[in-house]
Amino acid sequence: MDRRSFLATAAAFGVSGLALPARADSDVIVIGVTTSTTGPGAALGIPERNALAFVPTEIAGVKLRVVVSDDAGDPTTATTNARRFVTEGNADIIMGSAVTPPTIAVSTVANEVGVPHFALSPMPMTPARSKWSVVMPQPIPIMGKVIYEHMKKNGVKTVGYIGYSDSYGDLWFNDLKSQGVTMGLQIAGEERFARADTSVTGQVLKLVSANPDAILVGASGTAAALPQIELRDRGYKGLIYQTHGAASMAFIGIAGKAAEGVFMASGPVMAPEGQPDSALTKKPGLALDTAYEAKYGADSRSQFAGHAFDAFEVLKRVIPVALKEAKPGTQDFREAIRKALLTEREIAASQGVYNFTETDRYGLDDRSRILLTVKDGKYVVVN
Repeated sequence: MDRRSFLATAAAFGVSGLALPARADSDVIVIGVTTSTTGPGAALGIPERNALAFVPTEIAGVKLRVVVSDDAGDPTTATTNARRFVTEGNADIIMGSAVTPPTIAVSTVANEVGVPHFALSPMPMTPARSKWSVVMPQPIPIMGKVIYEHMKKNGVKTVGYIGYSDSYGDLWFNDLKSQGVTMGLQIAGEERFARADTSVTGQVLKLVSANPDAILVGASGTAAALPQIELRDRGYKGLIYQTHGAASMAFIGIAGKAAEGVFMASGPVMAPEGQPDSALTKKPGLALDTAYEAKYGADSRSQFAGHAFDAFEVLKRVIPVALKEAKPGTQDFREAIRKALLTEREIAASQGVYNFTETDRYGLDDRSRILLTVKDGKYVVVN
């Protein structure tokens, strides 16, 4: 099985209300993964794809067929990929994508046809997307809380915001307004930029002139380094905070000296060595980081690799339960996976301990986050 095979994109199929036929090969579980291995989200999607080298090839004695397709961060392409997974491959499970807009698109398809979907990027959850989708990354309110608490602890009263002009940027700004302001923070200004922008000079100059005590950057991947660099180049001396969307060594590589002193919310996979042995996230985090860095080099670990890896940690728990109810390739099997996601508790993974419910599709708590800073070009845990 070629884990890194790519499907060619094709014209989108109309699948609303589609009843998927059973497959002949009921001895194989088919998993379609669409992620962004090119385009603005490649710094997130490539680690997600790479992590598939370290996931099981079979669960409960049943082989897994993992098919990977690149969506380049484009929602239309992600839709095409997801529809092809279900119409041509009759997939049992869909995963993806690396960034929020295409993740929403994949969720829409999954909930139209009734296929379990593991989102690999945070996304806003609505009733239309809540039945079949679960989200592997940490929810913004959990990650925001650790940032705002640190701000308050360090005397921050006013906060400027610069983030993506899309749903990921909206998620973070809305949380800053709802949670941060409730905690006593005042918003001194809001600026936005597109993922593909190469300059944020105008936005940064406005924030610097407002001179807030701290600035929160609501961006992801290497693009999160753009405002980081510009803020320091323009002489901003206050505290800068980044989200878990930027938690990778690539961010430090791009931002260079400008990354020094930044504070960043992150999942525990970025530093499992310092966790107590009792932490349920320590063993899977060490397993992933050890394997990943052996293959891709020292300090190559990534928040985003953890999302893909953890989806399979969850499947290791739910697939054996689902197999007792139905065979792969059937709608009954997909339904059994959906139900097992709601009954299995305390599913330990590298990024957190999952307890999904009908109303909580993230299923995570405070065990899923840490706070990092950059010192001498390396991430250091903030205690």
